[in-house]
Amino acid sequence: MKAIVTLTMNPTIDKNTKVEQLIPEQKLRCDKPAIEPGGGGINVSRVIHRLGGDSLAVFTAGANTGKTLREMLSQEGVPQLAIPIAHRTRENFIVLETLTNQQYRFSLGGPTLSEKEWQACLTTLAGLDPRPDYLVASGSLPPGVPSDFYARVARLAREMGSRFILDTSGEALQLAANEGVYLLKPNLLELTKLVGSETVLMGGLEGAARQVIARGHCEVVVISMGPEGALLVSDDVVARVHVPPAPKRSTVGAGDSMVAGMVLGLSRGWSLSEMVRYGVACGTAATMNSGTELCHPEDVAQLLSQMG
Repeated sequence: MKAIVTLTMNPTIDKNTKVEQLIPEQKLRCDKPAIEPGGGGINVSRVIHRLGGDSLAVFTAGANTGKTLREMLSQEGVPQLAIPIAHRTRENFIVLETLTNQQYRFSLGGPTLSEKEWQACLTTLAGLDPRPDYLVASGSLPPGVPSDFYARVARLAREMGSRFILDTSGEALQLAANEGVYLLKPNLLELTKLVGSETVLMGGLEGAARQVIARGHCEVVVISMGPEGALLVSDDVVARVHVPPAPKRSTVGAGDSMVAGMVLGLSRGWSLSEMVRYGVACGTAATMNSGTELCHPEDVAQLLSQMG
């Protein structure tokens, strides 16, 4: 299997709990929280590990929360390389209101990185030995990190001979796409911004994806459409994958689980059609669990059998 490295610039410790009803100005009695490591790339590495693959998680970590993050990943057996920063790693808070089954996600501000710290992240990637076959960057950029950071990573990946897979949004996505990556996983809104359109209708998704490829933004586009599944487009492959029926409890981590399934499939030498099918199964499996829980291998296997 080919080597995988994930990059998380703005990791988190996720705390999720339940409460009967959210009522302002009242003391609310919540369940004991579940605490898990989080952040896009970290979640990708965790899922790859669960599915029997190997992945090195590279991430920033600071203060006591950063130490806790490292300890939790060690307990899960996820290989890691932490880049020290001065300020504390952030935390997220997720609350399920049981009366309505509505989930509320509170994303707390991340630490501000100095130029020396974010430059250290690039230096760390450049010094990886052996160099990864696949480099996956997922998640937002913390304050202090320039919006062209992922574009710099894209250039670095090209110099290293690594296929760069990016899952982010906003200006960071656009600038990295201008530099060129191997695979992009935009949602519908992100796709419209990449092609400079006000909207893209379902019937025009393939055409929009081909525009992204023709502009040199990437070689493969996987459009994530939530309950509608996903559409993969490359120069010579078009594959539409529908989501199998499954109970939905939480969407947290579904996108990361999908990316993990796809890159793991690629590392195993699967075809593009096979890898996107596996990715959709992993993403759907994550929605079957509550809170911030990621996909489980047995759920992935069951969904794949339903997909035919």
